[in-house]
Parts: sequence; structure tokens; C-alpha cells
Amino acid sequence: MKKRALGAALLAAALAAGTLAGCGGGAKETTAASSTASAAETTAAEANAEETTAEAAAETTAAELKPIVVGASPAPHAEILEAAKTVMAAKGYDLQIQEYTDYVIPNQALDGGDLDANYFQHKPYLDSFNEQNGTKLVSAGVIHYEPFGIYAGKTTDLSALPDKATVLVPNDVTNEARALLLLEAQGLLKLKEGAGLEATRNEIVENPKNLDIVELEAAQIPRSLADCDIAVINGNYAIESGLKVTDALATESSDSLAATTYGNVVAVREGDENREDIKALIEALTSPEVKAFMENKYEGAVVPMF
Repeated sequence: MKKRALGAALLAAALAAGTLAGCGGGAKETTAASSTASAAETTAAEANAEETTAEAAAETTAAELKPIVVGASPAPHAEILEAAKTVMAAKGYDLQIQEYTDYVIPNQALDGGDLDANYFQHKPYLDSFNEQNGTKLVSAGVIHYEPFGIYAGKTTDLSALPDKATVLVPNDVTNEARALLLLEAQGLLKLKEGAGLEATRNEIVENPKNLDIVELEAAQIPRSLADCDIAVINGNYAIESGLKVTDALATESSDSLAATTYGNVVAVREGDENREDIKALIEALTSPEVKAFMENKYEGAVVPMF
């Protein structure tokens, strides 16, 4: 009996020792897991802190940039301005872009002080707007030109244009003249000698096909192609509607009167041409980075003039 009692005691001691050993191993594992979790939490906290610091730094940097608000038509002008944002930021400016879909409101907004500048028009249109509205807006710099094109409606070949064909042209003075000059260059009509950039339908002296020249607001023309035989469309509105220069039946030549005259400008209020932010904007828009953007994205539909 004593031997059995002793054996039982030894067995119990062994089991107790094993149990204690097992508990000891679990404690080590728990401690290691806790340490790993603590380290992970510390790393995550540090990462969050770094992210918060970076965000704060970005916000601080943005807050330090001086705002400049520029009005533009959606394409290509607003897109080109977007490409200039980084360059402007490097110069210390936050370039803010306001988009407009017509040719009147952005000049009114500029004249009224809601914009620092706008970028959507060529110089002849700007001059005409000033004359008609008594405003004093001036060009701060010429950036690019967009070749006018003749695009197909019901007729897909200029040589097959029927008598009394309907031809859509812009209804504002300078763009109508440009459209008529392009039609004249294709031999479709002849303008009064010297009419030049002020030509209207009244200056047509020869119209062998009796073309029906219909004036329409420039932005509406691309949406009206199905209703005409051909249409003469401004470059920016052609781009906005998904048309390409390669789609055109004819375009202005690079040495034409229109191409050398209708460069798109950055307009400002008279007296603001030499403001530091305006000078920075012109430098950004004529930078190598922005020039490369124009050439790569628009494939000839937008031609840098610098």
C-alpha cells in the first residue's frame, strides 16, 4: 500500500509538473503575441501619424498658394489649364478654373471682376466684343490656334456638294468671316475684294452653287450636323463634340490669314497685363510641359504659337 501511495504521489507530481510546464509555455506565447500586436499597433500609429502629417503639410502648402481664377471653355482651354496647374503651383499659385460653354459670359465675368483672366477666344473676337459692349479687355499673351474645319453633314465630299446645299457657319462676326474665308479657299464661293476678316454673307459676290449660308451660334453647330450638308466648325467646339481634324473635309492651312490672325489669347482687364500672377500664367501656358501636352493630346487640332 505504501508503494502504491508513493507511486500515486509521484504520478501526481509529474502531472503537476507537466501542467506547470504547459502553462509556462502558454504564458511565453501570450507574451510574444502581445508584443507583436503592440509592435503592429505602434507601426500603424506611426504610419497614421506620418499620413496625417503629410496631409497637413499638403493642406498647409495649398493654403500658402495664391489663388488665380481663370475662365475657360471646357475643351481644349480648360484641359490645357489643367495641364498648367503643376507649373503654376511651382510658381506659388493655385490655378482655379471656371468652365463656360458660351462666348459671352466669360468676358462679362472677367469685366465684372469675377475672374482674374479668361482663356477661350482669339484676338479679333475679343476686339469685337469690346467694341460691342464697351469693355476694356486686352490680350496678355497668345497661346495657340485651332484650325477651323469644314465637316460633313449629309454630304461627305465637297466635290459632290449639291446646288442649294445648306452650309452652317458661326453667327458672330469674326468667326463667320473665318468660315467664309475657308469656304472661299475651297472654291465654293467668292468674297468681295478686301472683305477679309470682316466678311459676312453680304460680301459674297459669287456663289456658283447657290449655297444656303445659314448663320448659327457657334456652340450649336456640331449638334446640327444632321440638318445640313456641311458645316464650318470652330476648333474647340469640334473637339468638345468628339470630331477630329482628320475628320474634316478641309481645314485652314497653317499660313492662311486666319491661322496667323486667330491665335487664342489669355484675356485680362486693361492694366492687369503686368500683374505677377498673370505673368506667371502666361509663362506656365507657354512652358515646354504644356506645349508637349497640346501636341500629344490634340494631334494637330491645337497648334502652339510659341
